Amino acid sequence: MAIIIKPIVTEKMTKLGEKLNRYGFRVQKDANKIQIKIAVEAMYNVTVTDVNTLIVAPKLKSRFTKSGVISGKASAYKKAIVTVKEGEQIDFFSNI
Repeated sequence: MAIIIKPIVTEKMTKLGEKLNRYGFRVQKDANKIQIKIAVEAMYNVTVTDVNTLIVAPKLKSRFTKSGVISGKASAYKKAIVTVKEGEQIDFFSNI
């Protein structure tokens, strides 16, 4: 089972990566900080100094159709923000 689902590449996370060496990942809900640290170190060959996790709440969605309003929600997920050792960096776009 893969711990890391995908990296989070947004404007905010890109700025954090450039300035503070912090990178975001979408991870499995049952993964703990130690498992996330080991997975990131193995996948990107960097030294992880800190891991912060949070569970992102589901967003409410609604659309208007001919038969009325349909409402639902997007699923919740777990996000990990990983701090990498000073001088090292992760390049998500190297294999494109």
